[in-house]
Amino acid sequence: MPTAPTEIKQRSRLAKALYGLVGGIALALGIIGIFLPGLPTTPFVLLAAACFAKASPRVHQWMLQHQLIGPMLRNWEEHRSLTLRTKCIAIGSMSVMIAVSIWSFSGRPWIQLSLLILAAIGAATVLRIPTRPQTDSAQK
Repeated sequence: MPTAPTEIKQRSRLAKALYGLVGGIALALGIIGIFLPGLPTTPFVLLAAACFAKASPRVHQWMLQHQLIGPMLRNWEEHRSLTLRTKCIAIGSMSVMIAVSIWSFSGRPWIQLSLLILAAIGAATVLRIPTRPQTDSAQK
């Protein structure tokens, strides 16, 4: 039984709305991740950009042109990977902030354990992203 054009249009609107919702949540989490130790920023910003590419080309274009996140997104869209340096900085800074947070919550083992779990999830997320092989021009 063929699908009516109005059903396809409604499904398309629903899909765009869902992509926009997920993109908005991911972007919010990415922004929170800038300030909250253990919550990675990069994967959430990349997810938001992918969602907005399908939901709202205007928002996606805004993200690509943004002064802070634009270079990262353009780099990702070109290479689909992170440099080893970027991964080391991400995991290193996350580790330092988690250590400070765990120390500041001494005597509260459940909070400390939660922070460790969030850090492990964040590190695993960053490590799962492909590492860009070094080129001769990058080594110079």
